[in-house]
Amino acid sequence: MSGADAVDPDALDADALFHLATPGEWAAAQAAGEIRPLSLDTEGFVHCSWGRQVAGTVTKHFAGVESLLALRLDPEGLGEAEVVEEDSYGSGQAFPHAYGPIPVEAVVEVEVIRVR
Repeated sequence: MSGADAVDPDALDADALFHLATPGEWAAAQAAGEIRPLSLDTEGFVHCSWGRQVAGTVTKHFAGVESLLALRLDPEGLGEAEVVEEDSYGSGQAFPHAYGPIPVEAVVEVEVIRVR
């Protein structure tokens, strides 16, 4: 996963659903069979972004991260995890949140993201 292979977040499909993860987090999810970040226990949901939101999410929450992956999710493959768009923090922008663990089978594409 070299930086040369990384895609600009603005190049992602604007209407696709993504979860952002480090390579280590993705490897752990693959081993467990599900994406179950700490936020599921602490906030009750898995943070997701629409493609059009990824660049802003990367800038705000992932500055300095060495390697970051955009996991494209098939909304039909989320199993029991219900996706709700909401502005949980009063930012003025609603983000998709998955209320439940996400099966790794729902990941249909993995892109290395260029962190700015």
